[in-house]
Amino acid sequence: MMKGIAASEGIGIGKVVIIKQQEIKYEQKLVADVEQEVERLHGAIDTFMKNTEALAIDMEQSVNAKDAEIIRGHMGMLSDPFMISQMEDTIKNEKACSETAVETVLEMFKAMFAGVEDELIQQRVTDIEDIKSRLLKILLGIAETNLKALPPKTILVVNDLTPSMTAELNKDHVAAIVTESGGMTSHSAILSRALEIPAVLSVADAVTVLKDGATVIVDGSDGVVIGEPTDSELAEYEKKREEYLTNKARLRAYIGKESLTADGIKKDVFCNIGNPKDAVTAKEKDGEGVGLFRTEFLFMDRDSVPGEQEQYEAYKKVCDTLENKTVIIRTLDVGGDKEIPYMHLAKEENPFLGFRAVRYCLQNTDEFALQLRALIRANADTTGNLWIMVPMIASIAEFKAVKQMIVDLAAELDMPVPKVGTMVETPAAFVMADRLAHYCDFFSIGTNDLTQYIMVADRGNSNVAYLYKTYDPAVLRAIRQIIVTGTEAGIPVGMCGEAAADPLLIPLLISFGLTEFSVSPTSVLRTRAEIARWTKEEADRITEAVMALDTADEVYECLVKSVKG
Repeated sequence: MMKGIAASEGIGIGKVVIIKQQEIKYEQKLVADVEQEVERLHGAIDTFMKNTEALAIDMEQSVNAKDAEIIRGHMGMLSDPFMISQMEDTIKNEKACSETAVETVLEMFKAMFAGVEDELIQQRVTDIEDIKSRLLKILLGIAETNLKALPPKTILVVNDLTPSMTAELNKDHVAAIVTESGGMTSHSAILSRALEIPAVLSVADAVTVLKDGATVIVDGSDGVVIGEPTDSELAEYEKKREEYLTNKARLRAYIGKESLTADGIKKDVFCNIGNPKDAVTAKEKDGEGVGLFRTEFLFMDRDSVPGEQEQYEAYKKVCDTLENKTVIIRTLDVGGDKEIPYMHLAKEENPFLGFRAVRYCLQNTDEFALQLRALIRANADTTGNLWIMVPMIASIAEFKAVKQMIVDLAAELDMPVPKVGTMVETPAAFVMADRLAHYCDFFSIGTNDLTQYIMVADRGNSNVAYLYKTYDPAVLRAIRQIIVTGTEAGIPVGMCGEAAADPLLIPLLISFGLTEFSVSPTSVLRTRAEIARWTKEEADRITEAVMALDTADEVYECLVKSVKG
């Protein structure tokens, strides 16, 4: 048995087909005619663009238009004037061949993205590697691997599933996907889920250990890969597969329904998104609003701050897509593990405790005012459903300063002031929540950072991973107190961290009084179904037992027994 990241639910049983990375070799030779070599580079780029558009059209037909934008994003990256000019300069200044120029510049971009710990940013490393590989193959005349002719019930095993590979898959013939790299937010995971193919990612040495033609079971729900299963294991997982498909059909009954507990208490299941295109997915997946729009992704993959009009159009597009539903937009959360090169943030020994998020914004008020004006305008030009959420608040003075900026800018624009709240994710905000609630229109709990700060455990440090658990009683007590404090102050309290979709925690969150669960779009129906399982009384009984425990392991065991039976 091999373990990995459970990235796309379901169970696949079939025969292994291993796709190994093609080795790309070339001679790093000097060129005599640099202008001719620049033309050769542009010819390869033109071919890349035509091929990529064809792949995107295929993906629109095999997946959907939204996910085809992932592959079109490669066209956008390679259209970047800065990237192209760097390649041209490498040829002209160093008399380098196009292959060397492509590899040098794209490796530079890879290093930039790889240095950021945020997984959403790191996925761009895969994008850049995909672009580099395909562009080099065009320059060298190497044919791409054909994935359209895979046999039925294929278990596809690769180092990483790139967007261009996915575009060529015959999804009806692929029973499951196993990769050696990638995480929950990688394009491998996103596209696997879009194709509804079970997938387990980051399985160490999968390409080496698994053998071509071998029968394999892939459990994308639990992150398990079983090579050469026994007859009893095959029978067990065939049964699990049928149960999964039955449950999937059951979830369809929740489409278009309100999110209600078993005793009729109304909740909201919102979506977390990173760009305007994700809003389409949120709507398609029946999200009741947006609980977190991470605006930092509008600021990445470029060489300057997006202008007010560009930001306004992005925010308005999300609101228009979700029509009359609430859209909570987080102001720029830069710093920590989110580095944007043109902002020239100084290197810090501990960036998670440093100059990040609202701290940066209040020291760069001209840039911040651009974003706030765009948000105020977008709110005024829609149905007024846009709420502004300020991250990383550690003092009431910070929140009051931001709120005053919004009030002043709204007055200048002669537009209404949107609702303004904060993401409660620092111990200081938790401790001062009763006072902070006097100034906020809403709270949203960011469990990822809150857990990290409460437990003083870097979530990216494997040495302290045993401490980074939302099940820890200290974290649960903080979450409960934040919700109770907000409720007593008469403001809605949501949650946009990973815990909001955790079926083990949902009864606790119901008991605590959480009003809004913000989850990934693919988790909407499952979260709604889990909410519908519990009455407040049942949830309170579980909470009473859990809150009397002392360790995360005890809490987990109690929840498994109570929730899963």
